[in-house]
Amino acid sequence: MDLEKQPSALRASDADRDRTADILREALAEGRLTADEHAERIDGVYRAKTMAELQPLVRDLPAAHEQPSARRPAPAPSRPSPGVVPPVADENLVAVLSGSVRRGRWRVGRRTHAYAVFGSVEIDLSEAIFEHRQVVIKAFAIFGSVEVRVPENVSLRGSGTGVLGSYEVDTLDSPDQDAPVVFVDGVAVMGSIEATPRRGKFVRDLHRQLRKHLGH
Repeated sequence: MDLEKQPSALRASDADRDRTADILREALAEGRLTADEHAERIDGVYRAKTMAELQPLVRDLPAAHEQPSARRPAPAPSRPSPGVVPPVADENLVAVLSGSVRRGRWRVGRRTHAYAVFGSVEIDLSEAIFEHRQVVIKAFAIFGSVEVRVPENVSLRGSGTGVLGSYEVDTLDSPDQDAPVVFVDGVAVMGSIEATPRRGKFVRDLHRQLRKHLGH
């Protein structure tokens, strides 16, 4: 798709951001972008609100100017293994005066929405199966908490805001350029959103105590 032909004033949809992220992923795999360049542009993709903000991120890449028929077809999804929860395109986790937990061996969709209203949502990707190179978690915490845990072999990035609350993402860059990228985007109002790599219990507790001691 030639993104330059799109009306630049239009608001970008989730599908537009996902298509742009796919172009960047292909450019990284082909050696057109370095890992640092890819990381910087991916951050821009999921912060973009309009087509005008998406266009400069791929304007210098050939794939952005190809016709849809010329693009490489996406691989067919594999059959779920026994005991593995099948993937969904979008998943909603809602906790209102309650708790919601997603953990274990499950197939992560491209996009997950987490809503915590006077409740808590926990998303643990430690044993999850990634079928997409870019995974987006949109979190909303209102007098509640959203906690995201990722394995240490993926890249973790995020962009968010805390309004009388806290938003914290421990940025992680995997040395493997083919590793999945988890992007956590969120707003915490009198609540908290936290995304960190999964560590052993002793290391995790020590890390939290150190942050509290330093006032972070």
